[in-house]
Amino acid sequence: QVQLVESGGGLVQPGGSLRLSCAASGSIFSIYAMGWHRQAPGKQRELVATITSGGSANYADSVKGRFTISRDNAKNTVYLQMNSLKPEDTAVYYCNAHIRAVQTIDHYWGQGTQVTVSS
Repeated sequence: QVQLVESGGGLVQPGGSLRLSCAASGSIFSIYAMGWHRQAPGKQRELVATITSGGSANYADSVKGRFTISRDNAKNTVYLQMNSLKPEDTAVYYCNAHIRAVQTIDHYWGQGTQVTVSS
């Protein structure tokens, strides 16, 4: 069984920074793309950033230049460094990963971590 566990959310003032982590565990053969999505109250879940196994990254226009996604393949972990945070970044952040496990190839999601940007 594969699990994704996020950490690093919290309350931060506008202009501040946070770093989210998401570690995958279980019977994993390989991890393909990993990424972060977010969902604000009353809004649909939206893509924030993705990163391939080779390290190529893509970002939503709203976070370009402020957020950086990275991964440590040896640790099966993806990170999201968030700088210059704005109140509109407030949301539950979910990591996801495309994983080849023992018997399946599937997309997995973490449980979500709350990020609140407020003074």
